[in-house]
Amino acid sequence: MTDALKDRILDTLRRLPAPDGGADVVSRNMVSDIFIADGKAFFSLTVPAAEAERFEPLRQEIERQVAALDGIGSAMVAMTAERAPGAAPAPRPAAPAAHPVPTRPGPARNASGKAGVPGIDRIIAVASGKGGVGKSTTAVNLALGLAARGLKVGLMDADIYGPSVPRLTGLSGKPQTEGGRTLLPMEAYGIKTMSMGFLVEEDTPMIWRGPMVMSALTQLLREVAWAPLDILVVDMPPGTGDAQLTMAQQVPLAGAVIVSTPQDLALIDARKGLAMFRKVEVPLLGIVENMSYFIAPDTGRRYDIFGHGGARTEAARLGVPFLGEVPLEMGIRESSDAGRPVVATAPDSVSAMVYREIADRVWDSLEGRTQPAAPTILFE
Repeated sequence: MTDALKDRILDTLRRLPAPDGGADVVSRNMVSDIFIADGKAFFSLTVPAAEAERFEPLRQEIERQVAALDGIGSAMVAMTAERAPGAAPAPRPAAPAAHPVPTRPGPARNASGKAGVPGIDRIIAVASGKGGVGKSTTAVNLALGLAARGLKVGLMDADIYGPSVPRLTGLSGKPQTEGGRTLLPMEAYGIKTMSMGFLVEEDTPMIWRGPMVMSALTQLLREVAWAPLDILVVDMPPGTGDAQLTMAQQVPLAGAVIVSTPQDLALIDARKGLAMFRKVEVPLLGIVENMSYFIAPDTGRRYDIFGHGGARTEAARLGVPFLGEVPLEMGIRESSDAGRPVVATAPDSVSAMVYREIADRVWDSLEGRTQPAAPTILFE
């Protein structure tokens, strides 16, 4: 059935004329592999960099016609513009001085030249050098901590291959659209949320190449009705691959938070994440040490299962703010698995207090204010 749907999609694309007057996009090998899940079609259209704007109406028409096919409920067609190595962008012809052609202004750009997202004041990334350190749990509770300050907060799950935000927030179902194109974010505990996990089933494997991943992330960022937001928290994919680097290069990030655990192996990977953000000139808001310590519920005795203080020491060595220590606590794991994040459902707990303090430090750093160093909580 899936192969038949793919053939019908390709037949549809063959009938659409290319805007540059050339052959159809299928015969020119401009269409990526087509991925179909839950009645949704995902694929990319690779065009010459100088022709991206010219091909945009065709991309929109492809989405419209593919979504109208029997067996397909919606389509996400990402456009990737590739330039030959060493090639320079083609110059745009100037409009005649006597009769200037009116143009619609593009997205505002910050000092780095990256296009901003209308209606979002700040975008921050929560990242880790490796998986399994609690990055997504930190991102969700950080977003809730910022919302507790009275801010309008959004949460974008940028982990295409392993989206976990739907489970962590208890959200399910499919997002609605506005005008048949713009996605309306889901909402949990007062924060706007969007994830690829809302668009495909949880156990569906995402077998995508780098350009498809980046185009999907761009659409989740720029084709979702986020506004108005004071801050958008982006749960980045773990690691420092092409997707993470390109995201950092193309999105106007106001800063990045690195999540690590205390042990040396995790810190080695965290250093790579720090180095990546420094390379692309993204401000480092600080390091969070997750699973920092464990308090035995029967005796109240503290155990440093993964060591202790590694992230704090590393932050001092690299001249990066240390944001706080999150304990290894059964309640955090249980509430996260149940889609009931601790900051929202147990706001008076020690763990929630730690996350809110981290959120306070992040916001104050963005506002140009400083706080005393994160305290060490001692248990007698």
